[in-house]
Amino acid sequence: MPSHAFIMLCAGIGIPVLAALNAGLGRTIGSPAVAASVLFVVAFAAAVVVALLTNPQAVMKLAAAPKYQFLAGLLVAFYLLSITWIAPTMGVGNAVFFVLLGQLISAAAIDHFGLFGAQTSSLTLTRAAGIALMAAGVFVTQKA
Repeated sequence: MPSHAFIMLCAGIGIPVLAALNAGLGRTIGSPAVAASVLFVVAFAAAVVVALLTNPQAVMKLAAAPKYQFLAGLLVAFYLLSITWIAPTMGVGNAVFFVLLGQLISAAAIDHFGLFGAQTSSLTLTRAAGIALMAAGVFVTQKA
């Protein structure tokens, strides 16, 4: 398995673990928002260390970046706050299934139209069938 694929597999494995840990922290302290804030502080510290070790001069290029690209931070906050708040009542598995379904739909649209500068990859019948199959799987898991 290529190293990039392995890294992304590990990231995927980490999403439900992150959801379970942060939902548990939110439940323990009685505040999903505080739990999310703590996670962001830890994540920020880790990202700064990696940035300083790999490419500290990139900070100088931030002013030239398109401003809409900074909205990604709001999407991360939305994801983290929503999973921390909802996972304890819906279940981590069910919450992550819906996240995954949303990711598949969004990724297919981004790839098909080349949105945000992404490489284009047409939405074929096979890809659409795979998304539909995933949607059916989410439906079945909710009925169980």
